[in-house]
Amino acid sequence: MTAFQRLVISKRSLMYIVLGIAAFATLQSVFSHPKSFPNGPQLYTTYNNYVIFKQSFFHLIEGKNLYRWHVTEHWDLYKYSPAFALVFGILSIMPTFVGLFFWNLLNVAVIFFSVYYLPRIDLRAKGLMVTFMLVELLTATQNEQSNALIAGLLLFAFGFLERDKYWLASLCIVCTIFIKLFGIVALALYLLYPNKLKLAYTTAAWVLLLTVLPIVAVSPTQFVVLYKTWWKLLAADRDFSDGLSVIGWLKIWFSMNVNKTYVNLVGVALFCLPLLKIKSYSNFVFRALMLASVLVWVVIFNHRAESPTFIIAIAGVAVWYYMQAPDRLNYVLLVLAFVFTTLSPTDLFPPFIRNEFFWPYVVKAVPCILIWGKIIYDLLFTDLQPRPVAAEVAE
Repeated sequence: MTAFQRLVISKRSLMYIVLGIAAFATLQSVFSHPKSFPNGPQLYTTYNNYVIFKQSFFHLIEGKNLYRWHVTEHWDLYKYSPAFALVFGILSIMPTFVGLFFWNLLNVAVIFFSVYYLPRIDLRAKGLMVTFMLVELLTATQNEQSNALIAGLLLFAFGFLERDKYWLASLCIVCTIFIKLFGIVALALYLLYPNKLKLAYTTAAWVLLLTVLPIVAVSPTQFVVLYKTWWKLLAADRDFSDGLSVIGWLKIWFSMNVNKTYVNLVGVALFCLPLLKIKSYSNFVFRALMLASVLVWVVIFNHRAESPTFIIAIAGVAVWYYMQAPDRLNYVLLVLAFVFTTLSPTDLFPPFIRNEFFWPYVVKAVPCILIWGKIIYDLLFTDLQPRPVAAEVAE
């Protein structure tokens, strides 16, 4: 058995690597020089995203508008829900460097343990999934964003749904919605499972709880203003950019001046097509690939997708590849995703290639777009078979 084979079946070793990512990213952020932003009035910390989250809690309890510029404190706008700002107070009250480490740790831990909670695949397959995601996980963690947390919550939701733990499954999905609204796409997974009434009322209960939660910290008037301002910000944000997405790909590669709404409607239609195969709902691999479709879709059809967002899509790619029987074409696409999605922003490629080719031509998104097309094809036309389970390492 090679060192790599021993690594991928060692949950403990991979856990130490993931913990090392959280620690390394934290130290890198803390000791890096301040940076500037376009038209920014001052220099900001390299962990600017964490500062946005941290300060949102204090803005909330001080009755300030969460969704306006606070350029003396951080660059960019806070775009998450009022509930997220309140819950983040657990970390906000800690010293900044301590809170930053635990935020990074939360992100990497949730996605790591969510992979090991996936059912019906062996320890080796889970180790390969984690290994495949490591570089992208580092990229996401270095930017102190919530994308790894979202990916992990969606993976946990699938694991809970498979085990009929509907309260926990719906909590995970609702949490993603209150972090980044696109988590709402995961509600489509409910169609694959029985007892939809229970899924409906558990989801409604969590939505109600998280919606009203900020009322403990703000007045009723401020509560209403917060939600109105949040929705207004999200609506205005829609036209801001094209991102590393299908829209950006169509515009750059094919000079198509596409309408974002129409592109997204086509994406929704293609996403929903496999759901017409009701008889396939009983096939575990079909359900797993629907999860993969959700994870990739929410990135490639997101007009604000950026490099750290792709940990979500790469998690979907891992689910798609490692939870069905091996296939040569799938392997080729997996390699393309690793090289051109995961490695393209890294120093393995010279800066002129990254800056003059990869970034302007949205190369990072292209393998995921191709793989999502293959996922839809697999769901519609392939006789889906599970990945063989190695009995000696099965959980």
